[in-house]
Amino acid sequence: MVHITGEVLIDAATTTVFDTVADERNEPRYNPRIARVEMLTDEPVRAGSRFVAEPRGMGARGRMDLEIVEHERPHRLHNVIRSSYMLVDGTLTFSESGNATRLRWDWAMRLVGPLRILTPLLVLVGPRWERRNWVDLKTYLEGRSH
Repeated sequence: MVHITGEVLIDAATTTVFDTVADERNEPRYNPRIARVEMLTDEPVRAGSRFVAEPRGMGARGRMDLEIVEHERPHRLHNVIRSSYMLVDGTLTFSESGNATRLRWDWAMRLVGPLRILTPLLVLVGPRWERRNWVDLKTYLEGRSH
């Protein structure tokens, strides 16, 4: 199991950041590694909502299923992500910091199946990939507000 934590300060309202992240269908707008996302449950987005995401270049074999376990708008999301190669269980927290939002992530990640042997690589690159994802969200949201 690999534990990945971090935070980023985003110059946008907490509700805006939360709502953008909670609706997984927004991720392709700021994460170039995700090709498409589909919501599998009825709206609105809430605890129990499920999505399927397709990473770019992996097609159906890379499919990731995401479920929102806890949805406490606008302060906390607990998500579980499952795929044929990975299991992720983690929490995102959103707190006001002046006029900005401090987004914190705390993920427990585990590679499964044949990719388990790459766990030492995940320890090295996972934190950078995760940080890049949230910095890309920051760039996206801050660009929209100016």
